[in-house]
Amino acid sequence: MEITFQQLIFYGFAMLLLSSALMVILVKNSVKAVLFLILCFVATSGLWLMLQAEFLAIALVLVYVGAVMVLFLFVVMMLDINFSAARSGFTRVLPLALVVAVGFVIILSQISQHPSFALEAAAASESESVSNVRQLGRLLYTDYFYPFEIAAVILLVAMVAAISLTFRGKRNRKSQNIDKQVRVTKSERLKIIKIDKSKSQQVEES
Repeated sequence: MEITFQQLIFYGFAMLLLSSALMVILVKNSVKAVLFLILCFVATSGLWLMLQAEFLAIALVLVYVGAVMVLFLFVVMMLDINFSAARSGFTRVLPLALVVAVGFVIILSQISQHPSFALEAAAASESESVSNVRQLGRLLYTDYFYPFEIAAVILLVAMVAAISLTFRGKRNRKSQNIDKQVRVTKSERLKIIKIDKSKSQQVEES
C-alpha cells in the first residue's frame, strides 16, 4: 500500500496533535503546557485546512492562538499557582478518564460509519469548487440572516449594559483638550516674574 504525500501530511499533523495534547497534561511546567496547547491548536488548524475548512482554521489561529492562548500564557507566567498540588489527584481519576476517552473514540467511529455521514461527505466533495468561506457567508446572509443579526444586536446590548453597570458617574480625571492646546499663545502660557536682588541675597545669607 503506497502512501501519498497528502496522507503523509495528514499523519504528520495527526501525530503532532496527539503528542502535543498528551504533553499538555503530562508536562510539569505550566508555561510549557500552554506552549504545547498552542502547538496542538496549530496542528488542528492544519488538519482543518486539509479538510477544506479554511474559515475554521484561520479563526482558530487568529482567535485562540493569537489572543486567548497568549492571554493564558501571560496569566500563567504572572500568577504564582501551585500546579503540583492541583495535579496530585491525577492518577486517582486516570482510570475514569481512560474509560471516557475510549467511549468517546467508539462514539466517533460509529458516527463516521453512519450512512448519513457518508452522504454529507460526498455532498461536501461535490462542492469543492466553492470555497468554505463563501459558503459560510452565503448561509449567514441568506438562510440565517435574521438569527445572525439578532445575535449581533444581543451582543451589542450586552456590551452597552456592561459599560453602563460598571460606569459610576463622572470622574474627576484630568484630560487634554487638543483644540485649546493648539490655539494657545505665548502670553497665556509664559509669565515673566521680576525678582528683587536684595531679597534674594538676604535669603541666600540666611
